[in-house]
Amino acid sequence: MHPEFETYLRAGNMDEEAIRRISDLAVQRTLRRNEILFSAGEVCRHKVFVASGFLYTFNISADGNQHILQFSPENSWTLDVESYDKQIPSEVSIAALEPSTILCWQKNDFEMLRAEIPQLKKFAEDLIARNTHYSRKRILLSLGATPEERYEDFVQTFPGYLSRLPLRMIAAYLGISIKTLTRIRHAQLQR
Repeated sequence: MHPEFETYLRAGNMDEEAIRRISDLAVQRTLRRNEILFSAGEVCRHKVFVASGFLYTFNISADGNQHILQFSPENSWTLDVESYDKQIPSEVSIAALEPSTILCWQKNDFEMLRAEIPQLKKFAEDLIARNTHYSRKRILLSLGATPEERYEDFVQTFPGYLSRLPLRMIAAYLGISIKTLTRIRHAQLQR
């Protein structure tokens, strides 16, 4: 059994039989710090729940810069949606920022569970909707907000991340240089 995951599902009002069925098909895996879960060019074949630790989704551009699309701390899900849905090579990689324990479901198993457990289907739809809303907000911030506004939003949205992430990763997530991030943080300290 997977206590962290089961507690997470109970908080989402999932009944015990559904929790047992979902949990029984999960494969637990441990990742070391900086270990790659999967790399760009591979096909994403699993839904992944982070039971403990911290993962991140990133892309390396042609000029060698890292762009971070998403952080996935404990009690969150991660995957490359397009690669998973279409079973095509991914354009992103997912790695562990710190030692992590994850639960994985093969695509066929998860789709079968979604079809057979209405609670899971609703749960997944709600999660997709929240992620879509946040992604839209992030795109709008990226297009129209100043670096200071993007950083302030990051601090407000993810206050617990600041102590767990190196500045270079926060900068890569915000789409700003480390120099700009340092200047913003220094200006905040002066206030």
